[in-house]
Amino acid sequence: MAETLLINGQWVASSDGGTQDVTNPANGSVIRTISKGTAADVQAALEAATAAFPVWAGLSARERAAIMHRAMDIFRANLDEANRLLTQEHGKPLNDSNKENSYSADVIDFYAEEGRRLDGTHFAGDIGPTHSFVLRQPIGVVGAITPWNFPVDLLAWKLGPGLAAGCTFVIKPPSEAPLAATLFVKSFVEAGIPAGVLNIVTGPGRSVGAEIVTNPLSRKVAFTGSTATGLWIAQQAAQQLKPVTLELGGSAPFVVADDADLDMAVPEALRRTFSHTGQICISVNRIFVHRARYDEFTQRFADAASKLRVTADGLAEPDADMGPMINASAIETVVGHVEDALERGAAVLTGGQAPSGTQYAHGYFYLPTVLTNVNRDMRVMREETFGPLAPIAAFDTLEEGVEMANDTPYGLAAYVYTNDLDKAFYAAKHLRAGGVGINVNDITDIRAPFGGMKQSGMGRELGQPGLDAYMEYKHVRYRYRDPR
Repeated sequence: MAETLLINGQWVASSDGGTQDVTNPANGSVIRTISKGTAADVQAALEAATAAFPVWAGLSARERAAIMHRAMDIFRANLDEANRLLTQEHGKPLNDSNKENSYSADVIDFYAEEGRRLDGTHFAGDIGPTHSFVLRQPIGVVGAITPWNFPVDLLAWKLGPGLAAGCTFVIKPPSEAPLAATLFVKSFVEAGIPAGVLNIVTGPGRSVGAEIVTNPLSRKVAFTGSTATGLWIAQQAAQQLKPVTLELGGSAPFVVADDADLDMAVPEALRRTFSHTGQICISVNRIFVHRARYDEFTQRFADAASKLRVTADGLAEPDADMGPMINASAIETVVGHVEDALERGAAVLTGGQAPSGTQYAHGYFYLPTVLTNVNRDMRVMREETFGPLAPIAAFDTLEEGVEMANDTPYGLAAYVYTNDLDKAFYAAKHLRAGGVGINVNDITDIRAPFGGMKQSGMGRELGQPGLDAYMEYKHVRYRYRDPR
């Protein structure tokens, strides 16, 4: 029987004995069978986290930091195993798995030290002999619901600040890719974290995830995933005035000005579009190029995309450019966006189909695809594709390019390539996105806030705001006796 739920420090089977298979999206093979949790398991986990909260919050920041650092020492010692598991369950090449897992450990170490720098404020009262103290205290039990595209990294973004603040957790890892994330949490258990501080319940979102969100024992929900699910979580949490951090969908634009360095812009657009098979919330979804540079950029970009290596075995080809998509539904979205665009007059410059070869026959593969002659009425320009698809449109002025970039309900990330400082500042000010990259194709940094505007979410992760999200402020006003 699969005993892969972590509840109150014990690895247990689900309450009804249910199981689920974790499969490799590259070939459909079963990697491992794990427990399929229930609402009753979530209740038990929340009770354990509630009991453990005063214990964990009562430790000094130094003691919490020591356990967090020790856990990451253990995780790094098992990094090869974590990398293999992540590549098998997700399909990404081994080098990308190593990058994700290594960065995840860095996030925990960062917040272990940030937790030791937590402080409040105080000030003398202005009415009589009084003094005020403003305390920052942990919010309580957190429900963390994480996605399959970065199952370890985006869990670390929640555990790092939350644990440093003194919170406890019930975690629902993604059903598609729970193995490396579970190994990550196991490192904390082996490091001696008190029982009940971290709990894992795997299972469907409609039962396990819903119970985490709606159960009054959870005092905060931290979720990364689709906008539709995020909206449902926000509605449910609002009924209990339960705070949420929601990192949702994106449709990141990549704007190329007339003075851009194409030797830089082309490869960086390529990487941010097709890395992880386009399955990143900050992947480039739409490319806008000044008309004077459109033909050259488009040709160079399409030529480079046609040479990307798609691997059916991320362990054997660790430095490949792309692997499979996560499941059949993901493929259907890409195919649907391509077909809709072609029906509306778009043209395919490269890709537009699955790769040929027997090694791809049993997995979820799609070639890097570039579309031209696109317009705003096409689904690919209005919806998040979350796959290896790049539509390219032209603009005549930077103002027009920024307006086209903003023409989306999403606002997570945006990228602009220009060598003109005035244009850079104009774009940075007017793009409606939570992160803007100027001549850089990655807007994440542990020290800086990450999150979206509009339907890309609410709240911020990483940086100091990421830590603040797991704390509450308390004003204590004290009247003392004046000896005079």
